[in-house]
Amino acid sequence: MNGCVPEPEQAWTVGTAPGIFPSVGHGIALFRRPLEFLNSLPARGDLVEIRLGPQRAWMVCHPELVHRMLRDSRTFDKGGSQYERLRALMGDGVVTCPHAEHRRQRRLLQPTFRPSSVAGYTHMMAEETGSLCRDWRDGQKVDVSAAMLGLTTRMISRVLLSDSLGPAAADEVRHCLAAIVRGLFVRTVVPVDALFRLPTPANRRYRRAVERVRELIDAAIAERRRGTPRDDLLGLLLTAADGEDGETPVTDQEVHDQLVSLLLTGSESPSMCLASTFSLLAQHPEVERRLHAEVDSVLAGRLPDVDDLPRLAYTRSVITETLRHSPPGWLFTRVTTRETEFAGRRLPRGATILYSPYLLHHNAASFPEPGRFLPERWLESEADTSPHGALIPFAAGSRKCIGDLFSMAEMTVALATIAGRWRLRHPAGRVAPPRPGATLGPRSLTMICERRADAPGGTAPQAAALAPGAAAVASGSEKTRRDGDHGVHHA
Repeated sequence: MNGCVPEPEQAWTVGTAPGIFPSVGHGIALFRRPLEFLNSLPARGDLVEIRLGPQRAWMVCHPELVHRMLRDSRTFDKGGSQYERLRALMGDGVVTCPHAEHRRQRRLLQPTFRPSSVAGYTHMMAEETGSLCRDWRDGQKVDVSAAMLGLTTRMISRVLLSDSLGPAAADEVRHCLAAIVRGLFVRTVVPVDALFRLPTPANRRYRRAVERVRELIDAAIAERRRGTPRDDLLGLLLTAADGEDGETPVTDQEVHDQLVSLLLTGSESPSMCLASTFSLLAQHPEVERRLHAEVDSVLAGRLPDVDDLPRLAYTRSVITETLRHSPPGWLFTRVTTRETEFAGRRLPRGATILYSPYLLHHNAASFPEPGRFLPERWLESEADTSPHGALIPFAAGSRKCIGDLFSMAEMTVALATIAGRWRLRHPAGRVAPPRPGATLGPRSLTMICERRADAPGGTAPQAAALAPGAAAVASGSEKTRRDGDHGVHHA
């Protein structure tokens, strides 16, 4: 569309296919063949009407319209079946709260995710990743999906709770999260509540996982209240709950909701991205060779520190291209708070609007050869011609993911640390494409460890003196904003 504003006649309706029960509508196609269904919609217009269960909904297919919607969060608020399910899980934390509450909550949490704060976490990120792969053995089969989810769970739990969530509890959160993510997607695309009240094994697993995560968070909060104050996000929230910061005290329920929201979203999405990255690298040996060359040159066998991040330009490009190619957050909903004109259509108050980063990222008009994995798209030499507005893995506007800088730093550090010593290979046979759920990525990816004989520095990455230097992360922050509006769900 070359950036033109869509005309009224460009909004289309997708009729219910013959033989599909009307109360289910396109939810079946979205559940069974989600990526194919999404990719079929732009040919019908820039705003396409579909059916989700008994409800009408509209899919936004043009990046300019998506940005217009995301930058007007007062009119297009978080809502729809997706956020109804998430609120039942997370409460009204920063990820799911309505527009009226968002600014206050984001200001409360922002200090934890500033560039200077993220710089201070780099040592922890490298330490956790080094510990993860230190005991791998040449030829060993590793459940990469579980390993990455365990890694990101430990990282975000240390930021939120320091050591209040011990290794056993963090591992339990990982198992609960896997059950929760399996159940969320079907609850979003088939919004028929009666189905999920049935006492099926899947429904029981989902409810128990949700209850257990809440119990673990409540136990961590109670333990902290009895113990020593700590400089982490829980400490910040408890100070606010006591009114010690001079602001209106937050409630105990909000303390709980913020921790649950950030723990779950801060674990799932980056783990999916990392698992997808290793799968894609194994299928693109030239990209892998270039990545290894940069990591070897910059790190020379040691763990990365914050000053290395700007020098790991290709490593970061690999992560950015994975976020384009296989965005973990691939489908989101909004709800109109008033009757509004949008793309030539008059939408009523309460209308459900959907947008898909995957759909935008795979539009050939924005990204030539969208199916190819090309990290070179994001290097400085090509930056001027890249259509950054269409890249939105972390959303845009005031609800852009609060943890975008943290996520990019942790994924870059994790990839550089592991790639410094290991290749991960697919077993023989066909590589199954990832199936979308609440997030997009491989859920049971098993790969074979292969020690890099050509890597410098011995058999394991050597620890370095990791000083928290805010300037490097600030530089990465600026590049993120130049590259575009890059979270399970955006805050």
